[in-house]
Amino acid sequence: QVQLVESGGGLVQPGGSLRLSCAASGSSFKTYGWGWYRQAPGKQREFVAAITSDGSTNYADSVKGRFTISRDNVKNAVNLQMNNLQPEDTAVYSCKVYGLGLWGQGTQVTVSS
Repeated sequence: QVQLVESGGGLVQPGGSLRLSCAASGSSFKTYGWGWYRQAPGKQREFVAAITSDGSTNYADSVKGRFTISRDNVKNAVNLQMNNLQPEDTAVYSCKVYGLGLWGQGTQVTVSS
């Protein structure tokens, strides 16, 4: 089996932080790039952040300076540290492995006071 499972979502107040994790199973993902995307009800899926196999990163303008993507090849996982969360960050966050069209199930992030 080749599978991605996201975790770490939840309810947080504006200005708070969450860390999402995407764990891969069934294969080694060391040579692949990863991405995080999000989708809110009634909106199209939006790119959030990506990291290449060599550790290079890029971010959507809306999250630069607040979110940090990282990977752990030993754990076969990718993480998304989200700081200073705002209500507009509310969405289902999903991870993706580039080159395979492989998506996780998604984890809900809700930012509300």
